[in-house]
Amino acid sequence: MKRWIMILTILGAATAMAHNLVPGAKQNHPILLKGGDLYTVKNGVLQRTDLLIEQGRISQIGKNLSVPIGTEVIDVTGKRVYPGLIDAATSLGLVEIGEVRATRDAGEVGTVTPEVQSHIAYNTDSEIIPTVRANGITTALVAPTGGVICGRSSLVNLDGWTKEDAVEKFNVGLHVNWPSASTGWSWSDQRPAEEKKKDRAEKLKRLDDAFEAARAYYLAKEANPNVKVDERWEAMLPVFSKELTVFVNADDVRQITQAIDFAKKWDIKIVIVNGRDSYKVADLLKTNGIPVVYGRVQGLPLREDEDPDISSRVPKLLADAGVKFCLSSSYANSGSRNLPFQAAQAVAFGLAPDQALSALTLSSAEILGVDKDLGSLEVGKKATIVVSDGDILDPPTNKVVYEFIEGRKVDLNNRGKQLYDKYRQKTSTQ
Repeated sequence: MKRWIMILTILGAATAMAHNLVPGAKQNHPILLKGGDLYTVKNGVLQRTDLLIEQGRISQIGKNLSVPIGTEVIDVTGKRVYPGLIDAATSLGLVEIGEVRATRDAGEVGTVTPEVQSHIAYNTDSEIIPTVRANGITTALVAPTGGVICGRSSLVNLDGWTKEDAVEKFNVGLHVNWPSASTGWSWSDQRPAEEKKKDRAEKLKRLDDAFEAARAYYLAKEANPNVKVDERWEAMLPVFSKELTVFVNADDVRQITQAIDFAKKWDIKIVIVNGRDSYKVADLLKTNGIPVVYGRVQGLPLREDEDPDISSRVPKLLADAGVKFCLSSSYANSGSRNLPFQAAQAVAFGLAPDQALSALTLSSAEILGVDKDLGSLEVGKKATIVVSDGDILDPPTNKVVYEFIEGRKVDLNNRGKQLYDKYRQKTSTQ
């Protein structure tokens, strides 16, 4: 009886946290966004220009377009039209309430779990998702975070009935948490230095052993396709053919350099995620063609003797060094909604505005391998588009008024707006 009570309680909690918004219907007629300023990302800003959407894709861009009969015309004069923003590393849809274990599903039991696929646990009904897309984020790389080899991430659109509806691209990357290089005392880890060294050595060995076993399986599979299947190493086959990129979560310069050496040893493609110290090895990253998914714009410095604003200056330093990078919310869930404002902070510390916008759109799409469909306003690309009254990177003027995902109109209502409207009525009646 107690077991059933627990199951019903969990199911009840899950239902209570599900939003009640209906996903957008598949586009069934042309839509013209008329007279807006198009922030194309790739081809500059096209002022007072029309954009036609047909069958979920951008079919025409220009002025005085000839449009089909039955086209719905939306006047966006004076508004800004952007490609949908992309969060390149998040736990959105995997974690609802951090302090409630039953709502956390970002990590699997065990330290080596490459077979894990994040989209299996992705919750399209999360209450958090509508609050995030209300700020212009339309697409997110949902990534597992537990263990040393965490599993594989998938890119999802933030609107859909089911996870199958939502997925833009399955298995974008294999995610690895690089073992900490620090042995100093910290509030979060107060173990003795020797214990930390031992733990790091064990994790590095476990990581190396896993890749050695997976590589051996890969070679055996090439020699004999009928070799007995091992789900863990089967999941890593595309790593060795370089079809699957390894996303390495690493902050410290020692972690980053070790990860680069590891990539050379196993001849694999990697991306550095978070990368607080990435600016210190920018030349090394550029030389080896390794991108950075930077997620610490609003973070504190790693060390007490560093400049207090260094985290906000890293995007500018990476851009100056010619390193390919994009921005992310650093595996956040609800914090993903602040991603445009992290880009704005990077602008305040030297990053050019067009580079900041690209770091949320085209650069993200390129790093994630979806730039043929997403990341810029171009004919032929998917009509995943955001229309804002003001600058999408500016908190006071960012007001998303229309949003489309593959031509589907997205409902911009959310829990935050509902509560705002509720309590606004309360104050007006007193």
